Amino acid sequence: MSRTKGDKIFDVCNVIFMLLLTFIMFYPLYFTVIASLSEPLDVARGNVRFWPVNFTIQSYRQVFAYSQIWIGYRNTIFYTVFGTLFSLFLTVPAAYTLSKKFVSFRGPITFFFVFTMYFGGGMVPTFLLVMNLGLMNTPWVMIILGGFSVWNLIVTRVFFMTSIPEDLFESARIDGASDFRQFFTIALPLAKPVIAVITLWYAVGNWNAFFNALLYIRDSNLEPLQLVLRRVLIQEQAVLDEAILADALQPGELVDMVRRQHAALTMRYAMVFIAAFPLLVMYPFIQKYFVKGVMVGSLKG
Repeated sequence: MSRTKGDKIFDVCNVIFMLLLTFIMFYPLYFTVIASLSEPLDVARGNVRFWPVNFTIQSYRQVFAYSQIWIGYRNTIFYTVFGTLFSLFLTVPAAYTLSKKFVSFRGPITFFFVFTMYFGGGMVPTFLLVMNLGLMNTPWVMIILGGFSVWNLIVTRVFFMTSIPEDLFESARIDGASDFRQFFTIALPLAKPVIAVITLWYAVGNWNAFFNALLYIRDSNLEPLQLVLRRVLIQEQAVLDEAILADALQPGELVDMVRRQHAALTMRYAMVFIAAFPLLVMYPFIQKYFVKGVMVGSLKG
């Protein structure tokens, strides 16, 4: 069947639109990379557009020389790995159980979970609860508070209900398989796509988490990477503003302080890229599962 002129025009417009959309999504990350590899003064002047200007890796040297960065990396890796495992331990069995029609009080239990998506106790009651449980200023507060997502529960439950035939479980029960064996030998192997999806979602959430650390962690040795980044992003500007307001800088000192401010700017870009790099590396390996799991949750939910 020959294509009409209108079809060809549509294809051209579609390709142009997709290229523009790709550019809009890709350019911020690309700019972060080229800005971190450029001379700070050129970045501050806005000379960096599409390639590095006066190529330098000084910002990365300064970042790697900052010991707190490595502590934050260590803590974030710990929170991400164990937080994700803890979340999977809670989410997958709960979703599998709630996918079974013969489970008693399945409706009220599901309503109880969904209710918490819209209504919560608030920051102050949560703070008091964390304090009374003795979780303040401990690494476990980062793992436990981010341990469960009702949305991930719903997506996983829908996958179990729609993608795995109940006949498989009935055959296993006839052969004498217990509920635990059905879960570990049938449900888990067949649920790899959705498990990969929620693993990625939990891992990204744990990797980027900083608000709970801001509220409940005071020890700098327990701070995640994102909180370290936040402090670095604001401290140089705060020092410069205070010094200018106090009129405490001589002209030469002010120039040096501004130079430090420009160097801190490229350090920020370097730190943002360093923080995002592990996720960028991990995503391609689970992309096929990610797409399949998202489609299952969206089309069959």
